[in-house]
Amino acid sequence: MTHPSTVHVHAPDAPAVPPRRWLALTLISVAQFMLVLDVTVVNVALPDIGAGLTLTRSTLTWVVTAYTVFFGGLMLLGGRLADAFGARRLMLAGLAVFTAGSLASGLAGSAALLVGGRVGQGIGAALLSPAALATVTTTFHGAERTKALGVWAALGGAGSAIGVLVGGALTAGPGWRWIFFVNVPVGLALLATLPAVLRPNQGVRTTIDVPGALLVTSATAALIYGMVRAGDAGWSAPLTLAALAAAVLLYVAFAVVERTVATPLMKLSLLGRPAIAGGAFLMLAATGLLIGQFFLGSFYLQHVRDYGAFGTGLLFLPVAVGIGLGAHLGSRLVGHLGGRTISVGGLLVAAGGLGLLTRIDATGSVYTGLLTGMTVTSVGLGAVFVAATTTALATVEHHESGLASGLVNTFHELGGAIGVAVLSTIAAAGLTGGSVAGFADGFWAATAVAGVSAVVALFLMPKGKPAVPAGVHVH
Repeated sequence: MTHPSTVHVHAPDAPAVPPRRWLALTLISVAQFMLVLDVTVVNVALPDIGAGLTLTRSTLTWVVTAYTVFFGGLMLLGGRLADAFGARRLMLAGLAVFTAGSLASGLAGSAALLVGGRVGQGIGAALLSPAALATVTTTFHGAERTKALGVWAALGGAGSAIGVLVGGALTAGPGWRWIFFVNVPVGLALLATLPAVLRPNQGVRTTIDVPGALLVTSATAALIYGMVRAGDAGWSAPLTLAALAAAVLLYVAFAVVERTVATPLMKLSLLGRPAIAGGAFLMLAATGLLIGQFFLGSFYLQHVRDYGAFGTGLLFLPVAVGIGLGAHLGSRLVGHLGGRTISVGGLLVAAGGLGLLTRIDATGSVYTGLLTGMTVTSVGLGAVFVAATTTALATVEHHESGLASGLVNTFHELGGAIGVAVLSTIAAAGLTGGSVAGFADGFWAATAVAGVSAVVALFLMPKGKPAVPAGVHVH
């Protein structure tokens, strides 16, 4: 998917052997590309997965969210582990876990095995991604670093578009299992070649906040479960209420742990700064709207309009282009107009696009209805992603950039999981029975979220023009 990211720097990174640094960049970028692609690649395949394994709506939601919950919930832990054990070692370990999770997902014959495989993919991604980006930033310097980050950003940004298209092509061809199997030969090839182009490195002894990582991941999983359960049993059902209450308690426990441990995963005091709090909030809201839109749009096209997986993937390409266009416009305008103006404007544009989606029906043109609305929404959200990151990182000191970057990017991954859970619950009638009204309800909710988020951004985001930090890019 497309979102802005910044440099998460770790001290004991694994620089490439100098003559091979561009080869190292290519291989590392391919690895990161797989992680980004696997956020969206499953969306188009979900109807076929559901039919093949006889999965319910709630289980299909977990096929998407299990990956992002563990990717986002453990990303900060992955950064700390890279510090302790070395980025090279963590990168290879994460790649091995991700590849094994992909194989398990492709071989899965039941809901439990498929979701378990997706959890494995998420854990692997959380180990690999911070170490990979840290290695890129320490391998290159000066103008070469800017060029290297540009390559990284371009490949990552293409992930959302190619993910939808690849998912459609593989599902329509050899079958949905190949959206996971395709990662296996790529992962094995990278495991065989990366050690030759990266120098071994030693980590720096540090305390690992394992309890904090377990608490924040468990809290998010409980929150997602409660919201998904509400779509089946209602918001007042005992199990729904118990899950939501457990999520609140676990988040409180996480906050207590982070204030007491010597090396916390998340420096909660950073959220007391308006710029960082605003950036994290915008990342959560914008990603939730974007991935939720992908989820509902894919089901609408295949359940209501009888599109095949490949045709659905093709229809999403303009949406991905819209994200890139919005991000490009946002990056050019944020220095002149300020993060508040860009974020509020982008959310209002997104609300307008989502409003168009509430008018979809079972017979009208998908080009003037669904496609137009989703593309307009994506343009607005692309600009919001840029405003969120540039504003959040404009005021932090250099030694805090890693923590701030990790914090904002964690909210990005968790936003995708929460967005899918909420919108799938509201649109349950459309996802299970093909009711157009159910999809409209989901898009009405998304419109309201975009509008409310614009109002929150107006008051939460600081005034002024952010100083765009070096290394801010979209991937």
